Amino acid sequence: MNIVLLGAPGAGKGTQAAKLVDKYGFAHISTGDILRAAVKNQTPLGIEAKKYMDAGDLVPDELVIGLVKERLQDDDTKEGFILDGFPRTSTQAVALSSELTELNRPLDAALLVDVDKEVIIGRLTSRRVCRDCGYIGTEADKVCPKCGGEMYQRDDDNEATVRNRLDVYESSTAPLIDYYRGCDLLVEINGDQDPEVVFADVQKALNL
Repeated sequence: MNIVLLGAPGAGKGTQAAKLVDKYGFAHISTGDILRAAVKNQTPLGIEAKKYMDAGDLVPDELVIGLVKERLQDDDTKEGFILDGFPRTSTQAVALSSELTELNRPLDAALLVDVDKEVIIGRLTSRRVCRDCGYIGTEADKVCPKCGGEMYQRDDDNEATVRNRLDVYESSTAPLIDYYRGCDLLVEINGDQDPEVVFADVQKALNL
């Protein structure tokens, strides 16, 4: 099964992707990871992408799609893939669809993990991270329950920054949701539940 993963920062997409990978063996394809790997391995596309990244510019769509196509040649994608972080706009979605059709690997679903904006703000602003081991907890954790280290709030988890990130997400991604709804590929899941309940809903909605 081939899936595009959609959802706001803090909606729990990563948790659901990990569960799908563990249970069904899908390849989790994060475009950020692909870019970093291509740059590190100095592939032709990676060398090209690095020029834009070093200049602080966005990597062009055609380059990112080229990297995704390259990644889809790997053996671990044969059981299916979960594309995370791309496409981000309907223009990218159209281009991606064309390339996937050419590869005979069309999408089966665009999975939207949907959580109310105020719930996400509450989630992210209460998030705390251990300075020593990276454990992610909540403001109730005064010290890390894993290693006893100091828990702190990341700079980008303050309310003003979180609201801005969500506004950017909504303005850029709302058209993408409409695009996949128009393609009859959109599957919406209520992400404001226990992660196991969300996963059960995901499996049911995807007929897994």
